[in-house]
Amino acid sequence: MSNIIQAFINVVNNPTIKLIGNNEGRNRMNNMGKALEDFIQDIFANTLDERDEHIRLEKLEKIYSYQGNQNNPPDLMLKGSDAIEVKKLQSKNSAIALNSSYPKAKLYANSPMLTKNCKECEVWDVKDIIYAVGYTNDNKLNTLWLVYGDCFCAEKEIYERIRNTISTGITTITDVEFTKTKELGKVKKVDPLGIIDLRIRGMWHIDNPNKIFNYLYEYDVQADFQLICLISKQKYETLPLCDREVVENLQLVKDVKIKNPNNPINLIDAKLLVFKV
Repeated sequence: MSNIIQAFINVVNNPTIKLIGNNEGRNRMNNMGKALEDFIQDIFANTLDERDEHIRLEKLEKIYSYQGNQNNPPDLMLKGSDAIEVKKLQSKNSAIALNSSYPKAKLYANSPMLTKNCKECEVWDVKDIIYAVGYTNDNKLNTLWLVYGDCFCAEKEIYERIRNTISTGITTITDVEFTKTKELGKVKKVDPLGIIDLRIRGMWHIDNPNKIFNYLYEYDVQADFQLICLISKQKYETLPLCDREVVENLQLVKDVKIKNPNNPINLIDAKLLVFKV
């Protein structure tokens, strides 16, 4: 079973910062986003050096239970372990676009945003979720944050209250026909001819980890690459002792306190892992 510390160690042992993608054509940004997703797949599966694609795919199958896409979150799920959401940025300080999916401290199997395949790929009810946020420049990976959702996202009720209030309010509009949707709303037959529909979607954004956690870590402009992992102490202590001992022996982990996303005046014990080249 793979985990975030193993992924961290795999990067330390093989600090590859060049993303392999197709840089030609109008879809270059999408291609580099796919290259980042492949990189994240590889660091958790320890396949950064695997050149035989068939062998690589077999290894990925052993590690992951589900692979989604932009319209079917999450991007990846580790078998018997965490979910992973990958976000690519082209500025070290730009906000993260979450589109119609609000930020998640945890991933729940009963979420209406998940596909049937995701819900049934293994037996699960709730998963911790890792946000893998990569800042890229051309085909070079400058910074990668691996941070658990519960380190910066509030409980789901906070976001669902806003979402449900908006969705309910929309339905009070008179003289229009609504239809069931996973989005905020969908209005049918807006015009007298009955040929125009309106989709009402939420567009969620969240600040960059470089900004959220600037009280913990200052971005190093001199580094070619920097990898930062943030894990609550409670979660860290559930990870294999052998993996924890590796990063501790390398002196790449330190104790920190982070703001509680549900009550910022309270602080949570956490672990910060940093590797730079």
